[in-house]
Amino acid sequence: MATIIDGKAISKKIRAQIAAEVAELAATGHRPGLAVVLVGDNPASKVYVTMKEKACHDVGIFSIEHTLPESTGNDELLALIDQLNNDERIHGILVQLPLPKHINEAKILEAISPFKDVDGFHPFNMGRLITGKPVFKPCTPYGIMVMLQEVGIDLTGKEVVVVGRSNIVGKPVAFMCLQQHATVTICHTRTVDLPAKVGAADVLIAAVGRPEVIRGEWIKQGAVVIDVGVNRVGDKKLVGDVEFDVAVQRASHITPVPGGVGPMTITMLLKNTLQSAIMSQAAV
Repeated sequence: MATIIDGKAISKKIRAQIAAEVAELAATGHRPGLAVVLVGDNPASKVYVTMKEKACHDVGIFSIEHTLPESTGNDELLALIDQLNNDERIHGILVQLPLPKHINEAKILEAISPFKDVDGFHPFNMGRLITGKPVFKPCTPYGIMVMLQEVGIDLTGKEVVVVGRSNIVGKPVAFMCLQQHATVTICHTRTVDLPAKVGAADVLIAAVGRPEVIRGEWIKQGAVVIDVGVNRVGDKKLVGDVEFDVAVQRASHITPVPGGVGPMTITMLLKNTLQSAIMSQAAV
């Protein structure tokens, strides 16, 4: 039976450290600030924004929300981002995705200052990630790496298999594992013989977004399983990308869904915002 990697507990520990550092910084008159931009009325996006604002409040980070109507155009959104780029109270800018279809998402993300890009999605930061020197690391991959470190998983020489090739999780986490001296394979929906690839993994990172698409019997005995997927099945049940009930019998460590990677994503957003504030203070 696998050891459960408790993302909630790890997150709680890190947030306590963040709160202490925020208080210390705020005492010097330099309180970290995060601006969240929400366009439209996507219900899931509203929930995520509320969670992020509550997390900011809990650790003492100043937070402001800009809610714009679905009809907002590119120019209007770009003007707001320019305003936030020049606002000294704001150290992090987060544009909640997905954006309405008529908005040029790439152009919007590129307009955010790389030094306020606390999501870590700007091409500047993604490029620096490949060289091992990002200003900010993307939050979910960053959270995954911290979780592995917290439970004592050394990636040196390990076979890491990443299932998923998104710019948000799959690609960046692969490069971060390479920097920890792992041998990395990236798989996706067109990978031939996915079960064999998964079965070779010492560490599996599943980020596909399809409920239980990775069967538990594919998991190698003693492997570490990091399940990024959060998929709703029926009215209430949430499941990951990995068939948990079988995988938990084979893995050495596994993240649950919910309560695994999810809490870490917002925690690393807070960490990046704090880091941005520290950097801006040092530049004064």
